Amino acid sequence: MAGDDGVVVSVAERVRRGLDDASAGERLVARALLANYPAAGLETASRLAERAGVSAPTVVRFTARLGFPGYRAFQQALREEIEARRASPLTLGRHAAEGSLRVAAAEVYRQRMDETFAALSDPELDRVTDLLSDPARRVTSVGGRYSHILAEYLDLHLRLLRPGTRVLDPRPEAMGAACVDAGRKDVVVVFDYRRYQRDIVSFARAAHARGAKVVLFTDPWLSPAADSAELVIPARVEAPSPFDSLVPAMALVETVVARVTARLGQDRLRRIEEISGDVTID
Repeated sequence: MAGDDGVVVSVAERVRRGLDDASAGERLVARALLANYPAAGLETASRLAERAGVSAPTVVRFTARLGFPGYRAFQQALREEIEARRASPLTLGRHAAEGSLRVAAAEVYRQRMDETFAALSDPELDRVTDLLSDPARRVTSVGGRYSHILAEYLDLHLRLLRPGTRVLDPRPEAMGAACVDAGRKDVVVVFDYRRYQRDIVSFARAAHARGAKVVLFTDPWLSPAADSAELVIPARVEAPSPFDSLVPAMALVETVVARVTARLGQDRLRRIEEISGDVTID
């Protein structure tokens, strides 16, 4: 559904955005929903209320706060999200663009970029920057089958700017070792988009359980790893082809890199100079 600014916002993202202004009871409903999203929202209002430890009217007020005219409309939106989550190249490729693909693609990418950046707030960008710029924290980036490209791209920049960064080998033994070693001084940057990978979600949850701060880059429907994330940065993925696009997500990564670069100031310049060999190291 569309937000007040006309940008399409998933139910999950709408719930997360509304947490700060919600009542204590509504926050309990939100957390119960996000802890088992979206399945918990497909239960009756009474059952969701029981999960959250509140009354059924509190659940109804909660869905009204989200902008739904009733609980049925809320559940219908969740069902539509489930269909969107399950979309694949087989289902997305049924309707070919008419006319010039060049013109159609340009319009699609402009719209998706606008929607993606409208969903990113300055405070969120600052919080990501704080975590990635802190030299006392080790930064580990990991992604799925396709999104691992984004993890590598982020790390290629971060390693020029600061020490203590790495891209995680997605093999089970490497991820298991990383979980064992994770702690409160770790930041884990996870990239996970629809048709979410169970191993990536499990790793994010395990790292969170050991005290690491998880930053999740995902789509508007939210990877299940969102329930373990300190920050969630969604990007639109729809493309003028049967395959999801990483273009808006890449733009977000480059924006984060630009912000971290500015934050680190002269320290990053000296590091880049030393790495490039422009400065003689005794």
